[in-house]
Amino acid sequence: MKGTHLGEFEELVLLSVGMLYDEAYGVRVQEALAQEAGREASISAVHATLYRLEKKGLLRSEMGDPTPERGGRRKRLFQVTGAGDQALRETRALRDKLWGLVLDPALRGGRA
Repeated sequence: MKGTHLGEFEELVLLSVGMLYDEAYGVRVQEALAQEAGREASISAVHATLYRLEKKGLLRSEMGDPTPERGGRRKRLFQVTGAGDQALRETRALRDKLWGLVLDPALRGGRA
């Protein structure tokens, strides 16, 4: 990847935003991380990562409409950019390549 390396938590947050599509805001991303990845994270860690990914150009955000259940407050909604999609694809390709190079212990004479 050209200059856009993803840490593990950044990758999980980026994937969560992609999974949530048009409902990707801080609390929902936090819930998705807990439910889908088994990762408990503070809301401040989630927000810091969302903003860092936006600064890297991997996410974009806009303010959503006010909602009655939030007392009229608006949510900042995030979307994966083309660069974010490319970063995820490159990360997956690298992981797949490395997994392909891991030999089965049975092929190494039973040594783990």
